[in-house]
Amino acid sequence: MAIHDINDIDRLKKINQALISRVERSMEQHGNAFTLFQATISLEGQVKARTEELRATLRRLEQSNLDLVAAKENAERANLSKTRFLAAASHDVLQPLNAAHLSMSALADLQTSEEGKKLVRQVERSLETMDDLLRTLLDISKLDAGVVRPEVTNVPLEPLFAALRSDFQPLAAKKGLRLRFRPTALTVRSDRTLLSRILQNIVSNALRYTSAGGVLVGVRQRGGMVLVEIADTGSGIPADQHQAIFEEFHRGPITAHGELSGGGLGLGLSIVRRMVDALGHKITFRSVVGHGTVFRLELPIGAPVRTDGNAPATDVERPRGYGLFGTKVLLVDNDSQVLEAMRVLLERWQCDVRAAVSNDAALHHLGDTAWLPDIIIADQHLDQGELGTETVNQTRAYLQRNVPALIITADASDEMERVARATGAELMLKPVKPAQLRALLAHLLA
Repeated sequence: MAIHDINDIDRLKKINQALISRVERSMEQHGNAFTLFQATISLEGQVKARTEELRATLRRLEQSNLDLVAAKENAERANLSKTRFLAAASHDVLQPLNAAHLSMSALADLQTSEEGKKLVRQVERSLETMDDLLRTLLDISKLDAGVVRPEVTNVPLEPLFAALRSDFQPLAAKKGLRLRFRPTALTVRSDRTLLSRILQNIVSNALRYTSAGGVLVGVRQRGGMVLVEIADTGSGIPADQHQAIFEEFHRGPITAHGELSGGGLGLGLSIVRRMVDALGHKITFRSVVGHGTVFRLELPIGAPVRTDGNAPATDVERPRGYGLFGTKVLLVDNDSQVLEAMRVLLERWQCDVRAAVSNDAALHHLGDTAWLPDIIIADQHLDQGELGTETVNQTRAYLQRNVPALIITADASDEMERVARATGAELMLKPVKPAQLRALLAHLLA
């Protein structure tokens, strides 16, 4: 039936509505497909953009990692250079300190009065303290580099306290303060040198920040631990500075006069923290502003060590000669002060000394066939790059005999020990302790 033959208006409307619905569905389907196509294209563009952003981020991250590796390598090189610099600087500083040690030992032999002997012993202890503090700088550098290995032994506390009392009593007296150490027979497990420096720094700080009253060092045992407490009546530490006192260059508060209450460089407690951590000890403190501070060091208890209570008295009277009478010593050192101090000391021990500043000068002394050295004492680092070990080898070759030799140096490296062993010589580190030198000479000559 043709459409024009349909007279039913309602039927025509239904057909028209059906046609319209079909057309709309068809358009809607095509529209959805086109929209999907557009969305796909847009999504593909977004994926490409995000991929490029991710690649750029990865490239930046890779470059950052390379920069971090380079920065780490630079920091390690800088740390190594710092250690080497401190080692070289300590050698230069140890030269005059070494000469002072030797000169004081010779001077001690000339003293006849008790007052003179007392002053010499005080100066000797001060020189030893200077030596310890100087070596602390190098040790701290090594601690930061992680190359220090503490030598933990049984350490009696009373000898450490005696040394601290001797070092700091003059300072306490000058400030009108009381410095007291409670006697103790306890022994702890620690490194003797590092523990001594820890206590030195804490006592020094206590005296520095105390203007009235004094400092008390006491010990008590708690189970398997020994508690060493250093109490002062100083200015105290404000609560807001409790976390900062172990940082480098942190110093006390400013006084009403605009000056630092304690002075100093603010390195003492930062050094203490490093050493305590290296030893595995524990340090704590409590403080009240205006009333003082108490530092507590917790140490593992050690086995008792027998000590000679009369040891200090043996240092008062020194025997002459020490069994070295007539020993012929070839002495080589490029530092005139050290050379003269060592020569005077050896001659006080009744040795026959020939001194030289170089290899050639040492060999020149050997031209006197009536004088043949019994022992060679040589500084390792001479002028013009010459080495003491070379002097020993050349002297032995010239004399055609294996003369005992002692190499003196500030270089404490493993390489230096290897070189000395290869030369067949004993090694002694600066500054030279006269008693140790005397004992080693007697051993080599025997």
